[in-house]
Amino acid sequence: MINKLKLAAGALLLSAVGFSQEVEYTEYDLDNGLHVILHQDNSAPVVTTSVMYHVGGKDREDGRTGFAHFFEHLLFEGTENIPKGKWFEIVSSHGGNNNANTSNDRTYYYETFPSNNLELGLWMESERMMHPVIKQEGVDTQNEVVKEERRMRMDNSPYGNILPAMQKNMFKKHPYKDPNIGYMEDLDAATLQEFKDYFAKYYVPNNAVLVVAGDIDIKETKDMIQDYFGPIKAGEEVTRDYPKEEPITEEIHAEFYDPNIQIPMAITGYRTPEFGNKDSYVLNMISTYLSDGKSSKLYKKLVDEQNIALQVGAFNLEQEDYGMYLIYALPQGETSLDSINTEIEDEITKLRNELISESDFEKLQNKAENSYVNSNSSIAGIANSLARNYLLYKDTSLINEEIDIYRNITREDIKEVANKYLKPNQRVIIDYLPEEKEAE
Repeated sequence: MINKLKLAAGALLLSAVGFSQEVEYTEYDLDNGLHVILHQDNSAPVVTTSVMYHVGGKDREDGRTGFAHFFEHLLFEGTENIPKGKWFEIVSSHGGNNNANTSNDRTYYYETFPSNNLELGLWMESERMMHPVIKQEGVDTQNEVVKEERRMRMDNSPYGNILPAMQKNMFKKHPYKDPNIGYMEDLDAATLQEFKDYFAKYYVPNNAVLVVAGDIDIKETKDMIQDYFGPIKAGEEVTRDYPKEEPITEEIHAEFYDPNIQIPMAITGYRTPEFGNKDSYVLNMISTYLSDGKSSKLYKKLVDEQNIALQVGAFNLEQEDYGMYLIYALPQGETSLDSINTEIEDEITKLRNELISESDFEKLQNKAENSYVNSNSSIAGIANSLARNYLLYKDTSLINEEIDIYRNITREDIKEVANKYLKPNQRVIIDYLPEEKEAE
């Protein structure tokens, strides 16, 4: 009887979780091309207003890198109707919080307010799109901010150049070869007019998606969106034709020296498919299998059993044109990087040659479900998912259907994808080393 009750309770819980994750939304386009997605959830008096622009680190000319990340900062400087330096003060004084972030493929701005300040959030984002103040003073100020960020996160941070080191060796033609934050000499050399031209090209309604999620009334919200965003003029259509990379057919082995570290790091990278490709979802599951938690294969083998690594991890960096699959490890004691790489390859070989166990596969499915639930557990998370799914995956409905992709992945798929992408002749190996200091 107790077991039956437990089963019944479990079924009810699963049913409730499944129901709670069904996200209803309305989407449409304004006449100027701005795509709008609305999600109504009146369970709490909170609303998130967000705009995702289809512009990122890859959108640049040679010699002018880092513009998208620079604009992430610059567009908080102020507008014709928001005084310089007052953006964050306005948000916090109305009980809100906000932030922005930039990847190689998109830039995302958002504010979360008590729902009675919905109109304020819409006004501020429309101001950012329509009336930004782009002057030399602001450019100079943010140039110093970006330089300090680069120093803090990359130049003076231990292991801060892992990604740039891999990008430089994995890509030879595509803009992904350069760091998202760009090179400081490029920003120093850019003219004010170049910054204005960049804004005019990419920060236009027809190159963006607006998401409003939370405690809203759909009709009232549509009216406000029309009032604030409808008058903004469309820009020219953004076209992209970036160089295609040749397949990696022979192992690339390179070294990178970091003056901020004492322990070297072994890094292995593989070029992988783009956003939305089913194989990319499979690679996400492979990452979980290899390095998510202390029971994962690489952690258990290298850290617990063999005691040859201090830390190990694997992750699939999904991007719009090409992805990157990275595995890294910090060796323990006198263990060589070659020894670490050999043991990692041994586990990858097993993936290519054998099906993972049924019990391990069940764990992967459970973790995928948990990750899906967590990603949409807040209004801000739902807003982000809706924007990303529309802009980068070209399918807004993934917010409800993405879990089905994971549920339909099989053990055979994992083996097939490992054979397709994770081969020794397709990898880039970086010996990430302490910078040798000259003897005094």
